[in-house]
Amino acid sequence: MTGQYRGRNSTADRALDILALFGDDRLVLGGQEVAEQLGVARSTAYRYLQSLAGSGFVEEARPAGYRLGPRVFELARLARKGLGLSEVARPVMRELLARVGETVLLTRRAGSAVICLEREESDHPVRLSYERGHVLPINAGAAALVLLAWVPEEEVAELVTAGGLPRFTGATVTEPGALQRRLAAIRSEELAVTRGELDPDVLGVAAPIRDEHGEVVAAVSVAALSHRVPDDRVPEVAAAVREAAGRISGALALLAS
Repeated sequence: MTGQYRGRNSTADRALDILALFGDDRLVLGGQEVAEQLGVARSTAYRYLQSLAGSGFVEEARPAGYRLGPRVFELARLARKGLGLSEVARPVMRELLARVGETVLLTRRAGSAVICLEREESDHPVRLSYERGHVLPINAGAAALVLLAWVPEEEVAELVTAGGLPRFTGATVTEPGALQRRLAAIRSEELAVTRGELDPDVLGVAAPIRDEHGEVVAAVSVAALSHRVPDDRVPEVAAAVREAAGRISGALALLAS
């Protein structure tokens, strides 16, 4: 540390060096300790600490020493808030992929369409065609239905009037009343499971991601060829998807706190 310090001379470098001394096993620093670590006189160390205290980066801790101050906590809050949905979701998506062995998608609604934000791809020989930036319809597929389920009924009706309910396969829901009943069931279960409604032979399992206010802002889903997830395996996949959605929602709430 001392050698590094002597090669860096700006006041900012010295302040950063002092902040870097704090750790789980060093929550309070004394002037003498800082002087020894940085290889400076004790009076110089105290001068640096007083400057940091004046800016709120450290504060005095009795009986003697300094601890991290409120400005550090504010910067940490801003750093957490600056993380986007993708950065929060992707580690959880990778764990979900490892758990179920199938492709995991992160999607969100954009008006009358659904956008694929992120994808964690399985290593199966047959790859699904969903890519980042891929635009999906609002009325077919597990992720789309989850995102539509918490949209107010009047807005759903407007979307249906404007764009209709196009049919993609024989299993696609194309009747407004049937769609509303389907969305009510999804709200009740906090989960959507579809087979072949957007692409033939593709199963989807999706759950809602909520922000700190409890609003649905995205969906995490598993997409797989149907034969790889038979009916008796759906509960296992559903539980894993629900858990992943809950973890991402919890992380988003923490970022906003």
